[in-house]
Amino acid sequence: MAVSQDAAEAIALRAIAWLAGNDDLLPVFMGATGVDEAAFRNGLADPDFQASVLDFLMMDDAWIVAFCDAEALPYERLMEARATLPGGAQVHWT
Repeated sequence: MAVSQDAAEAIALRAIAWLAGNDDLLPVFMGATGVDEAAFRNGLADPDFQASVLDFLMMDDAWIVAFCDAEALPYERLMEARATLPGGAQVHWT
């Protein structure tokens, strides 16, 4: 299912809010990306930052499941939203 740009950004904002409320995972994200608290807040409206949060969550199936279960989203919706945001197109090398 294709996700519209607005829907993808809404899902990403939900993911950012979920991540911000996760005391265990937020420091992992900040450490892995080098983002500080100010940059985290400033990135909310930036589709590239939103995409980076979805990329991060998709690194671990447990994180996908936790987020999607908390937000009552189908598991594949995260990848569908990511595909809509900048840099989300699948690369074909052939």
